Amino acid sequence: MSIENNLSAWQKWIVAIRPKTLPAAAAPVIVGLAFCFSVGEFQIWPAIACLSAALLLQIGSNLANDVFDYEKGADAGDRLGPIRVTQAGLLSPRQVKFGMAVVFGITILIGLYLIYIGGWGILILGVAAILAAIAYTGGPFPLGYHGLGDLFVFIFFGLAATAGTFFLQIGSIPIAVWALAIAMGFLTVNILVVNNLRDIDGDRQVGKKTLAVRWGEKGVVIEYYILLLGAYLIPTGLVFFHLISIWSLIIWLSFPMAIKWAIFIQNNEGRALNRALAGTGQVELFFSLLFSLGMIFSKAISSL
Repeated sequence: MSIENNLSAWQKWIVAIRPKTLPAAAAPVIVGLAFCFSVGEFQIWPAIACLSAALLLQIGSNLANDVFDYEKGADAGDRLGPIRVTQAGLLSPRQVKFGMAVVFGITILIGLYLIYIGGWGILILGVAAILAAIAYTGGPFPLGYHGLGDLFVFIFFGLAATAGTFFLQIGSIPIAVWALAIAMGFLTVNILVVNNLRDIDGDRQVGKKTLAVRWGEKGVVIEYYILLLGAYLIPTGLVFFHLISIWSLIIWLSFPMAIKWAIFIQNNEGRALNRALAGTGQVELFFSLLFSLGMIFSKAISSL
């Protein structure tokens, strides 16, 4: 019996949205909200809206990647990564594109509320984020096929998600928030690094020139290590300059896990890297949760 016959319609859509990728989309928002809480400003509805928008952008991007990679021939039958619904025949390209339109439509509705709070600059950011999600693998110049995926993931799932969340709560973005946004961008990009390292051979065959293809295995492993160390050193530097609470150093409790996966990607390849892909996402999530815990401790102690 085929996979298609084993799954209900809802299960097919769950496969399509790739739930395991969603914690990584939430993590930068969590860090932005935690820092807002630490400085005494936290509004629940803008927080929910920011988190929802981030998750929907990730889902929309996942659907876009699914269908556009299929149409460009990047998802072959010997795919090493998780199931892609279009390539597997679980959903038709038309269905996936319709689902993508629905997701981005809901995102736009949430965006109207965020524009009301944050002004027209949020409109520009939101439109750019949706266009980038589609253009990552779609359109005449797919970003992921020209080695620009890392940059745009850094911008929208690091800088924009973290700093934008803080701005919508506070109305300004101090240097410490920009620095934390860079750290979160580094961790998010590392998820893409593992993904591209796993798919390096298949991407070479179809002309998808990711940084892994351009730099080779050793080059992107070095990229992974640099981004990982940078993500942990940035908050440490902020503590040194008294820009954030010393309690934020609790993030280092997740560092052994981070090193575990860094060593793993150096010594494995192909389908085995699916484990590192999930593990790298978990590192980012635990990093954000530990940072949030540190901010809660800091706020509680300052209130005594």
